[in-house]
Amino acid sequence: MGMSDPGAIDGGLVEILRASLAQVAEEMRTTLIRTAFSPVIYEVLDFGISVYDARFDLIAEAPGLTRFLGANDFAVPTVMGHVGAANVGPGDVIVANYPYWTAAHVSDACLIAPVFAPGRPRPFAWLCVRAHWIDLGAKDPGYVLDSTDMHQEGLVLPGLKLVKGGVLDEELLALIRFNSRMPVPLTGDIHAQLAALQTGLRRMEALIARHGADTLDRGIAALIAYGEAMAARALADLPEGAWSAEDWLDGDGIDDTPVPMKVTVTHESGRLTVDFEGSAPATRGPVNLPFGSTLATAKVAFKALTSPGEPSNAGHMRALSVKAEPGTLFHAVYPAPTFTQWTGIVALELIFAALAKGMPEKVQASSGGDVPGFMMIGTHPETGAGYALSNNESVGWGATARHDGRLAGSHLSQSIVRNTPIEVLETRTAMRVDRFELRPDSFGDGRHRGGPGVLRELSFTAPGEFLTIAKKTRTRPWAIAGGQEPEPTCFTYFPGTDRERRAGTWRAPVQPGDRVRVETAGGAGYGDPATRDAAAILRDEQDGLRRPRQQETAR
Repeated sequence: MGMSDPGAIDGGLVEILRASLAQVAEEMRTTLIRTAFSPVIYEVLDFGISVYDARFDLIAEAPGLTRFLGANDFAVPTVMGHVGAANVGPGDVIVANYPYWTAAHVSDACLIAPVFAPGRPRPFAWLCVRAHWIDLGAKDPGYVLDSTDMHQEGLVLPGLKLVKGGVLDEELLALIRFNSRMPVPLTGDIHAQLAALQTGLRRMEALIARHGADTLDRGIAALIAYGEAMAARALADLPEGAWSAEDWLDGDGIDDTPVPMKVTVTHESGRLTVDFEGSAPATRGPVNLPFGSTLATAKVAFKALTSPGEPSNAGHMRALSVKAEPGTLFHAVYPAPTFTQWTGIVALELIFAALAKGMPEKVQASSGGDVPGFMMIGTHPETGAGYALSNNESVGWGATARHDGRLAGSHLSQSIVRNTPIEVLETRTAMRVDRFELRPDSFGDGRHRGGPGVLRELSFTAPGEFLTIAKKTRTRPWAIAGGQEPEPTCFTYFPGTDRERRAGTWRAPVQPGDRVRVETAGGAGYGDPATRDAAAILRDEQDGLRRPRQQETAR
């Protein structure tokens, strides 16, 4: 495009606009973290923040839960398609958590606001802040593990105006508050989301005033075109073909019958298609994924494959197609329950497993296969306040063709999401952490070994409920090129007693003195273990990551 073209825009200005839009999202993120009431938001970072243009194309986002960002891409146009973009005005904020529209479960609520530019009657841009709401009156407090209908999973908000012309709808807020077992932190978190939107609105209006809407339009178009070109260039360097992989979830929350999952990834003529044909039909329990969540899962894999170092925009995803038949595990339709979204975590690794068959040097072996989570629900013995506080535990990352897997860290599906600090677990609940360390020999060996998982032992100082979630405890995570599979995740309730039970997803009452042991999966290995460098093995032993070989032989 020559500079004489009326649509031309200087490359330096495009980069300034890109950084400015990214800063809008980042300041929204900072506002949310600094004002939220719930640790799941300000500590764990269980949120997603995105900025869209008038056509609902992604133009900027801030780091949060990885799959939320792609989920927002689906949620904003879908929700606004039902609300009607023409029905919103300056100062309006839409709230929605209908899972089939918002691409998550009911507890992940989206607040969406339009941005208007002078002289334009329709919204110039859209802002979205999604965050986990701690309780919405579902059949059980905390996580719902065995719902059979979406109406058992909490209050549903199908795209309603929470703010009208800058005025908060106190009646709607009261309805939300009175449907929660924990109204104080929930109300605080809603106000934090609203504050984040206000920050974004002010920054966007300042950006429009500085550069003008027309210049921003041209800059956004250039950014999206650049993203599309970068993804196309990366795809051109990858082999073409079709590769399939299969795996199983432990069960659907109602029974322990394994739930089959299958994906076929096809790369042809500059497009990547992810097709979940052959997976289970929709299940009775809450492991079904709304299609938008399936789409978001595939976007994570596609972005990692094509442009992992690039700030995301809609152009990066133009060459991706995702298929899943309505009424199946990966395309839930009303009233299928959707609360336990761990299916998407296992599915992300399933996509990489398929890609490993065609381009093993481009992906890493399985990273634990899942996200092991736990939560305690109860009444605080000192304050009398109700709580439901969770933690997503670390896993070992899978090895690659070039290096060992990372030591225990947040699963690759969660990006920069963190676990809950011990200080928060122990002060906000009746949990005590008695032991927390790396889990030796939990990784899969190989020329490059996987990273180890962790071992955590918990005890309880007051009555309550304790639950665990993991959907890949009965099968091992997959390895590449002859590497070994790691130990899977295991939760042991009441170890050393006559009530001892090894579990994956389970919920049980606990009393003072009861204990639970958490052992998370390591990462899988890459390549024949017999080819691992002897010095690397010795370092593993010296670092306590594996037992010395002579001890293993004697054992």
